[in-house]
Amino acid sequence: MRAADAAEKASAHIDHLLSPYKAPLLVLMEETTEIELRWHLAQMVPRLNLTSRHRQRVLSVMQSYLSDPSSIVRTFAIEAQADLVERDDWLRPAVVSARKTGTSAMRARARKLLTKLETA
Repeated sequence: MRAADAAEKASAHIDHLLSPYKAPLLVLMEETTEIELRWHLAQMVPRLNLTSRHRQRVLSVMQSYLSDPSSIVRTFAIEAQADLVERDDWLRPAVVSARKTGTSAMRARARKLLTKLETA
């Protein structure tokens, strides 16, 4: 968890830092059940240089994260989806559906992200 936290913080400032680790991060994102790791991966993976196919893969995993028991994981999954939509607008329906489900905080976050996407 500490390594994931450090990698997330560093990758927020140095966008290409995780590029060499894209394949293992995508696999880890799909396989991990650890809450702390999931929320950090949800923050990091959308920062990677992803192909359209990879973005679809990440979106699918983020959809599954919306069922996570942790509201933090679910919230970061919504944010990850919004980050993906910024690059591929055809992914927008996934974020729109998140606006209608989840806790009130998650719905509010989804509304804010959609507003941001619409003004961008």
